[in-house]
Amino acid sequence: MSENRTFLEIIAPDVDEAVAQALFELGVEQDEVDVEVLDSGDAQEGRQARVRVSIRLVEPQPDDPTLLAARKTLQTLLEKMLVRARINASWGEAADPEESRPLILDIQGDDLGMLIGHKGETLAALQYIVRLIVSKQLDQLVNVVVDVEGYKVRREHQLRQLARRLAEQAVQRGRTISLEPMPANERRVIHLALRDHPDVVTESVGNGQLRKVTVIPKNKK
Repeated sequence: MSENRTFLEIIAPDVDEAVAQALFELGVEQDEVDVEVLDSGDAQEGRQARVRVSIRLVEPQPDDPTLLAARKTLQTLLEKMLVRARINASWGEAADPEESRPLILDIQGDDLGMLIGHKGETLAALQYIVRLIVSKQLDQLVNVVVDVEGYKVRREHQLRQLARRLAEQAVQRGRTISLEPMPANERRVIHLALRDHPDVVTESVGNGQLRKVTVIPKNKK
């Protein structure tokens, strides 16, 4: 199967040929897909057929009831949003000894940028809703982390690199450096990245959507 592809739209002279081409490109059998005929075509009018072939999303069911509840909750929300995608559910490692292990739900599929949104705000909102529903269902706080094809992992890596670079600049210049406003989860990454830095401290300043992190040299000029 082509990597990360869960559906294809194919145009061909007739429906059968379009379906056959889609099955070949997806690398699956007929009984593994749903076929939607978008246009049956008309040879006399010179119009070709167009079909949408989607792989049926059948995931192995985890034995862990928390994993199962979290994935089912997210799957239901995605279906209501008309988003077809796979969800990989797994337990991660806690970033801090005082935190609980995160339950990671990684969404995979095509055209999922809408789930991330501007600066990850849509993804953060989706995570908040899933965490709220799952925690209520299980009557315990569950640290659910919703990601889209590893977006948060990549973003956190970028933020940590940015934090270290700005810390060096703050020390060299001997003055406070401010980052651009960012959501709470990203500010937290910056704070944690520089928590044990020997030469700088960090503070969050501002309110609401303008709240941002400042990097302050300990030997400020």
